[in-house]
Amino acid sequence: MKIIRVQYTTTLEYAATNQENIRKITDELKAINHPGVKYAAYLLPDGKTFMHFDQFEDEEAHQFLTELESFKKFSTDLWASGLEVEPKLELPALVAASFDFFG
Repeated sequence: MKIIRVQYTTTLEYAATNQENIRKITDELKAINHPGVKYAAYLLPDGKTFMHFDQFEDEEAHQFLTELESFKKFSTDLWASGLEVEPKLELPALVAASFDFFG
């Protein structure tokens, strides 16, 4: 299993566009229903800081996400938007869970 946590801050003006781009990713993932991808994004109380928390069954599932057209557009638009704080990527390790992620 691969877990990724990313946090970054957009401008307040770009936050709504970023939310829409994220919705397009989740819509595409829901339509495809890939069993090895768990993707979620959160907006922090400041209205412009985003946190993505994703779980993948394996590296192939992670690559599947990054190959989606909606993800490519999200990434391109995000980097062109003039971020206030660039993405910080973390790779946490699962200690325990009360449920099966991919089973």
